[in-house]
Amino acid sequence: METVIATQWIMACYVDDVPENGGSCIKHGDEQIAIFNFARRNEWYATQNLCPHKQQMAISRGMIGSAGENCEPKVACPFHKKTFSLLTGECLGEEELVLKTYPVKIADGKVFVGID
Repeated sequence: METVIATQWIMACYVDDVPENGGSCIKHGDEQIAIFNFARRNEWYATQNLCPHKQQMAISRGMIGSAGENCEPKVACPFHKKTFSLLTGECLGEEELVLKTYPVKIADGKVFVGID
């Protein structure tokens, strides 16, 4: 038997609230969520804002880019430069660190984040 977890879509912010090729942070309950507008790729991503390396709320201020031959979208923590996949949340270095990721959808100029 497969367990299905329903996703609740919350309106996080407006598209104009997130800088192009940058990030912003929202608070939902006790969680801080980093939202990224990867305009160069016409893609949106969301992760936890807490960097798992030094436990700092900083990921939304990180620099985004692409890594490797497959141009995987990534974000680098602004403090210690640990780099994480925006697709999976996995650390792209040698550490076994992971960011929680969230699905994102855009509708009518609004950014929605999927919460489990």
